[in-house]
This record gives sequence, structure tokens and C-alpha cells, in this order.
Amino acid sequence: MHPSPHPGRFRIGLVTAILVALVAAGLAIIAPAMAADALLSQGRPASASSVEGGGTAPGAAFDGSLTTRWASAYSDPQWIQTDLGGAATISQVVLAWEGAYAKSFKIQTSANGTSWTDIYSTTTGTGGTQTLNVTGSGRYVRMYGTARATGYGYSLWEFKVYGTGGSGSTPNPSPTFTDEVTHHEFQANCSFTQNRPDDPIVYPGLPGASHMHTFVGNTTTNASSSPASLLAGGTSCTNPHDRSAYWFPSFYNGNTLVQPTGNQVIYYKSGILEYWRVQNFPQGLRYVVGSPTSTLEQFRDHPGAVEGFECGNISKSWDIPTACPAGTQVNVRFQAPSCWDGVHLDSADHKSHMAYPAGGYCPATHPVAVPMLEFKIAFPASGDLSQARLASGRGYTWHYDFFNAWDNTAILQALVTHCINGGLQCNPRGYDLYKPWRGAALTENFELP
Repeated sequence: MHPSPHPGRFRIGLVTAILVALVAAGLAIIAPAMAADALLSQGRPASASSVEGGGTAPGAAFDGSLTTRWASAYSDPQWIQTDLGGAATISQVVLAWEGAYAKSFKIQTSANGTSWTDIYSTTTGTGGTQTLNVTGSGRYVRMYGTARATGYGYSLWEFKVYGTGGSGSTPNPSPTFTDEVTHHEFQANCSFTQNRPDDPIVYPGLPGASHMHTFVGNTTTNASSSPASLLAGGTSCTNPHDRSAYWFPSFYNGNTLVQPTGNQVIYYKSGILEYWRVQNFPQGLRYVVGSPTSTLEQFRDHPGAVEGFECGNISKSWDIPTACPAGTQVNVRFQAPSCWDGVHLDSADHKSHMAYPAGGYCPATHPVAVPMLEFKIAFPASGDLSQARLASGRGYTWHYDFFNAWDNTAILQALVTHCINGGLQCNPRGYDLYKPWRGAALTENFELP
């Protein structure tokens, strides 16, 4: 018998025949594991057809965080795109939709950001997290939405592009990437540490005297916490130098305690118009924002900006919604005062040493502008929430406490100077994804350069 002139072709044919036979016999075939392609899109420049409002810029969909999102205007069509920095071969796109998702949309690629090629299209989008295996190439990748599934816009927690190629290099400034000031903030991302019926500001040294609180940040916070004990404690914050204590009333659905999962976003922002005048927090400063005895009207009309509660298509609710779409979560946002009297680290009511700006300026009684904190807390609760409540009562009794304890004041000062005074929108190490040429306040290890 003569050998086959094409032994490789014979083997391929034999393998194909075996696979066909296995399929015909109803046997499952498990493909050999392939090396995963690289995530090309995280931290890359992004743009979009529109933005719903502050805090929902396109770069939020490429920051690697499921606590920030891009959201569009309430109309069709809308798009969001990223620049991979160079030609790339695209193998997979992952879309993590918020409640406002696309029913009809396309994934498109482009070499120049002008001419687009469809690599995926659907008219039956289901929302949630969609993993799309695609084949395409280009420097730019975008989601082009043509029909919304809700009355709201399009909203993505994350838009991930996988493949090979692209470029990790920092893009040069251009008319597309300007230094226009739209934000002046950085994030302190801190996860859950414990629940305790303690409040070291309102009931110092009295364990169990408070309603139940949920704590993030410092891992040692209890009724006896002091500036010294917090500085000696650990932290759940992304930035290891942030030993501050942050806490708020616990969330219950009926009698079930609902824990916030993942990093909770605490923004450090400017509360005044002249953001370049914001100064560092003094060590040991502490205060309470809001009140456990607040009425709905007092919560709604609070001098600090109140986003209130939101879930699914519901936003700016002054109480916990009675129902939320399955798989969503209840978010609440509330802003703190940002003007300090310059003297006292606390006061009898834990509020009087702080004040809200008036007309964008600090009053003469509280002349020192410090970072304005804005808690954005997410509770994984959905479905029937008619029995949901806070440990302090109805949703409009939402309040929170802050006890400053950064273990290196130079680190906090660098973030304030670079991000707040510098007019940037920074992550916990002081890096603005939308203006990468401005650099970062801290190194990858959260230290001073």
C-alpha cells in the first residue's frame, strides 16, 4: 500500500469524520481551551453621542468598575465608542447593561472613527450581561443603539472589548480630548466591613446605643473609635491610606439585612464654584449628614443635592421604591456640606461646625472649603420591596457619618490638588481616564511619585 501523498490532509479528514460521527450520536464535544485574548478597552479614551447627566460620562463604561456607568439621553439612536489606540483584531465584546438597555443595537468597528462595519446586530436584546463572540478588526469599537427597551436612555455599567493588538500607549491631546473642566473629583471606593449598633460620633463609648449601622472603610470602627484608633486600623478602601470610617443606617427587606456588595463609591468633590480653592480635610474631622428623624419633605428639600433612591427606571425617589425590576439594585445618593468653620473638628449636634455653600460660595461663618463628600451606596435588593426599610425608619431618614483618618495627609493633599483643584474626574489613585495626558496623583501602588 502506497503512503498518502498528503498525510496531513488525511488526518484532518479523519478528525472531521470522527467529529461528525460524534455529533450524529448525540455526544457533546468539548473544544480544547484556548488562550484568552487580552482586554483591550479598559482605561481607553471614550466618547458618546450624549450623556444623561453628571457622573454618567462614557469613560465610566471602560473603567473596570460595576459601580459606575454611562447613560445616554432618552432618544434613539445613541452610541458609545472607545479608541483602542491602534489596529486590533476583535474576538469578543461583553456588555454589562444597567436597567436601561438596548432592544436593538449593533457592535461596529472602524479604522478611522468615521466609516463603520457591523460585526454584530440584534433586534431582540435582553439586557443583563451579554457576552458576544465576534469577528472583526479596527481601532475603534462602538455600540450603536437603535431601539431602547425602556423609556429611559441606554446605560452600560461596562463595555469590554477583547482581542489582540491595539495599544496601551497614552494618546496625545487633540481636539477630541480637551482640558475643558467638567468635573473636579476623585473616588474613594470602599467595601463593606461590618454591621454594628454603634455610632462613635453620636454615641461615643456607648456600644449598642445606636440603631444598626453598616460600615465601610476602616475595619476597626466601633463605639470607642478615635482618631488614633482609626489610624492604627486597617481599611477596605481601594486606597490603603484611607483609614477613614464611613457608615450609614442598615438596609432591611422585611427582617432580612441586605448587605452592600462590592466597592461603594464615595466621591470627594468640590462643592463650591471656585474648585481650585478646596483644601484638605483636617485630621480627625467628623460630622453627620442628614437626620434619622427627617421627614420626606426635609429629605427632598435638603440644602445638599439629593439624588435620592433609584432602581431600574425609577430615579429621584424620596423613599425606597416599593418594587424594583428583578436583578437590579437600590442606589441612594446624598451630598454632604463642604464648608468648615476652620476651628472645630466636631460640634454638639455634629453638624454646626460644617455648612453648605450659598450660591456656590462658603459663608463667612464657615470660610474653609473642604472636599464635598457624596455617598453613592448600592443595596442588592429587587422585586417586592414594599417591606423594605432602613434601620432608622423610612427611606427619607437616610443619613450618614464621616470620620476622617487618612494615614498620610500628603497623599490626600495630592489627590485634592491634582483632581479637585485640577478640574479632573479621577479614580482612587488620581487618574482621569478621559484626560490621560494629565497623569496621576499617585503611583500604581498608591504612593507619591
